[in-house]
Amino acid sequence: MYKPISPTNADSGIMALVGDTPILPLRFEPEGRTVHAKCEFLNPSGSIKDRLARSIIMDAEERGLLRSDSIILECTSGNTGISLAMLGAARGYRVTILMSRSASVERQHLIRGFGAELILFEPGRGYETGIEISREMAARDPRYFLPRQFENPLNALDHEHETAVEIAGQVPGPIAAFASGYGTGGTLAGIGKGLKRRYPDCKIIAMEPAEAALLCGEMPCCHSIEGISGGFIPPLLQSAPIDGERKVSSHQALEMTHRLHREFGLMVGTSSGANVAAALSVTRELAAGACVVTILCDRAERYFSTRLFQS
Repeated sequence: MYKPISPTNADSGIMALVGDTPILPLRFEPEGRTVHAKCEFLNPSGSIKDRLARSIIMDAEERGLLRSDSIILECTSGNTGISLAMLGAARGYRVTILMSRSASVERQHLIRGFGAELILFEPGRGYETGIEISREMAARDPRYFLPRQFENPLNALDHEHETAVEIAGQVPGPIAAFASGYGTGGTLAGIGKGLKRRYPDCKIIAMEPAEAALLCGEMPCCHSIEGISGGFIPPLLQSAPIDGERKVSSHQALEMTHRLHREFGLMVGTSSGANVAAALSVTRELAAGACVVTILCDRAERYFSTRLFQS
């Protein structure tokens, strides 16, 4: 059973800074539409994944799964690794992160900066390669603790009972639609369920890179939106109440991210731009004034070496 997060059980340290992020109404004047964007880049490590890391670490501590000699081991595209490295440092745990060699060098620096060990693997089959390596390592050494972000139900439950509740209390209802990409599937599944409970007619839209729209039945390919669509459909996504998909090309994602930087002063990453592009597209199909919500996932400092800052 999910245990709600509160200042008392999150303690007074850095965990207490996670969550309760604001929502900004972004008015796009040329389009005459507004998108409500939840500012998850304001979490202490700079991304929405701080929520996942906090929830899993707190649960593991309460159940006695983390000991003084434990090593937190996870495969990640970067943001979850940064969050686990941050909270591991704050809680006194060793952390080892498995990450594709194709991930941005800034993410590597941030993980190492928190004192975590970083193991890079060849891209190959994306997340699936790293997941297999992590399981093999854990089988050989009982000190390893696997958060299992792609299948851990806490990933979705935290968003259902925390993030979705925050959203519902921050924007004027009813919420007509929620649009977001997926990496682990936890955000889309959890927020989707939480919003559907309050607003049954709310449409849950899965944003996918146009070059790798797996839910649309297409084969995965290369795209420039880091942190989403890792080449497979994660188990948590299977429980998401998805009403439709929205394709966003890498070019569209980069273009919208630049707009967020230059028109709104929001220095966010490419997945945030992709989410907003999808949400803005959804608003065009709804009545004027309909409330559409999306997520600003992370900060831009982890993208300085990518295409985002090469134009």
